[in-house]
Formats: sequence, structure tokens, C-alpha cells
Amino acid sequence: MSRWSGSSPDRPSTSSASGSRRAVPELDPLRSTGAAREFTSRPVSDAEVHAILDDARFAPSGGNRQPWRVAVLQEAAVRRGVVDATRPVWDDYVAITSDGRVPFSVVDGAPPAEVESGQPNPLIDRVEQVPVVLAIAADIRAIAAMDADSGRLPLAAGASIYPFCWSILLSASRRGLGGVLTTFVTRVQGSVDEMLGLPEHHSLAALIFLGEPAQRVTRLSRRPVGDFTAIDRFNGPALNI
Repeated sequence: MSRWSGSSPDRPSTSSASGSRRAVPELDPLRSTGAAREFTSRPVSDAEVHAILDDARFAPSGGNRQPWRVAVLQEAAVRRGVVDATRPVWDDYVAITSDGRVPFSVVDGAPPAEVESGQPNPLIDRVEQVPVVLAIAADIRAIAAMDADSGRLPLAAGASIYPFCWSILLSASRRGLGGVLTTFVTRVQGSVDEMLGLPEHHSLAALIFLGEPAQRVTRLSRRPVGDFTAIDRFNGPALNI
């Protein structure tokens, strides 16, 4: 039985661009939710967005404080203003990747040798055609940032916001939709906070783009468990079955 079978009275379906209904293949969302960056013209209703967020709100968070806030970006001017602000970040990302390095790594923080502006990106270039764009923020007053003073890259605070983001993608996948989470906007918060009406003491966590994928991924490539799991110590024997 599907792990999702008890969460909704009916099995989700999706519509083609012509409006005809078709069943969503029975796939385990944990194994089939890949990144979708290009979408069909099928619209996604406010009711569908509400249902996705209604699922995602059950994500775990520290102390169950649920720090998330969501802005559904519908006005074309707002969408364009936000993604245009992220364009330089995307250009840097592409340039650093082209150097064979991890973008924005705190270990190797060197800038790219050369940056060309205007690198193609379907989400930025055609954001007006993306069915759903969500801006996700977190109320930092509600987050226990356990490692904020650790002297290394803090990670713990994300545990209270990114499970919610992932739950959005899982719920969308269950409904025959797809999408992708990007964090470029976190580098330009000061340029878009007023545009988005970001409340005081809130930080942007991501933009999430949703729609019916132009091409549906049914099999993802991931490392096997034994590659990243060891017994007792991180340098211990691999957990292989």
C-alpha cells in the first residue's frame, strides 16, 4: 500500500494542456521527486496551492514553533523584480561551476575568474510563465540556532524551515506536479525585502517554483547507502546489505 494512501480521500490526478484528466503514476514521492525547472502551460489553481501548503504545514520544526511564512507571488512585476535581483547570483553560480568548483563554498570562497552575465535559466528567463512561485521566509525569533556560535558554517537553524520546503515539493509531486527549490534569493534579501513585504526579524529561505513538469522524471540517480553510511564512526565500516 502506498504510504500516501491514508492522507487523502482521493488519488490525485493531473490535467494535460488540453484539459483532459489523466492518472498520476503510482510512484513513491521520496524516490521520484526530482528537480523540475520547466513546466507545461497547465495552470495550478489557488485551491491546489492551498492543499499543498495544507499538507506541508505538518512538517517538523524545533519546538513545533512553525516559523515559516509564505508569499505566493502572482503579480508579474513582483516575480520579475525578485528573480532579476537573483540574476547576478546565478551568473556567479554558473561561472564558479564552470571552474570545476563548488559555488559559494565556505572552504573555497574564491570568486570566479570571469563572469558572463545573462546565463540561460528557464526560471529567471520565463518566470512569468511558471504556474506557481512561492517565497519562503522564516521567523528567526522562533528558531533555536544551536550552532550559531560554533565558529563553523551554521547548519542547525535550517532544520526548522527546510523540512517544510521539502514537504511542499513532496505534496506537489503527489498531485502530479513538480518543482524546484532555489536559495539564490537568500544572497539578495536586502534588494527584495521591501518588494516582498518581508516582516521584521524574518529571513528569506528559498524560492519554490511549481507546475506540471514538461518532462516527468521517474528514476533518480543517487549514491547507494553504503557510500555515505558507516557503523559507529564516520570512518567505520560501511553499512552494506
